Amino acid sequence: MSSATVDDPTRRLMARYLPFIALLIVYAPALYGLVVDWAQDSNYSHGFLIPLVTGWLLWQKRATLKAAPLTTDGFGLAIVTVAGLMFVLGNAGAEYFTMRLSFVAALFGLTLYLFGRTVVKLVWFELAFLCFMIPIPYVVYYALTFPMQLLASKITAGILSGVGMAVYRQGNILHLPGGSSLEVAEACSGMRSLVSLLALGALYAQLTQNRFSAKVILFLSTVPIAVVANVFRVFVTALLVTTVSPEATSEPMHTIMGMSVFVVSFVLLFIFGAILKQVCK
Repeated sequence: MSSATVDDPTRRLMARYLPFIALLIVYAPALYGLVVDWAQDSNYSHGFLIPLVTGWLLWQKRATLKAAPLTTDGFGLAIVTVAGLMFVLGNAGAEYFTMRLSFVAALFGLTLYLFGRTVVKLVWFELAFLCFMIPIPYVVYYALTFPMQLLASKITAGILSGVGMAVYRQGNILHLPGGSSLEVAEACSGMRSLVSLLALGALYAQLTQNRFSAKVILFLSTVPIAVVANVFRVFVTALLVTTVSPEATSEPMHTIMGMSVFVVSFVLLFIFGAILKQVCK
């Protein structure tokens, strides 16, 4: 009798986790395809880190989660139902974004239903952070890429003209002194770095800012910071092409300049975050 009483809480807790195991089984093919995308598309190679970071964040809260009261919330079932419909429609239309996003929605719904609102309030960020592992639809990606190419080209042309360099912009191509030209290609649009930096910005904001408003501001600042960093890359490349050699766009310099986008972005993000923390105490 006593043994059964001791075992009951453990059994109830195990029963709460069984639906999550079933969820993983149902979504196994979709999750496998997601991992394949991470491996094959360098734009989303950061996806491998997102579940690991989420797990680490949850581990840091293990004591708080263990002490949190466990309840149930029927609204979670409604969310799971919507997620199920998203999954079915995504499968039927081969719309991978909807199908993969439904996994995060189902995970949120199950957590709410089986553990209650107190637990969800503690882990909402970790669950939402998983969205960064999902590649955005390519139609959206390419719709944003060209405007960002033009934006980087326009700003860089303006800066080069401002420092006295004769430059002529034709679309996303910069015609530089000496007959050299620099094309701001798709890979140089800044979209690739923006996708990764949004995840970094969300994580950095969550870990460093105390007020929710400050977290939102710091996260949103990732977009202009990514644009500034990409303009810096194009500007420096244009200077190197003009003053050093047209081969400055070749490897390994091209890769080095690509890495500079992340370095500049990290520095600007950390500086702005430190300022914001002092202002929004």
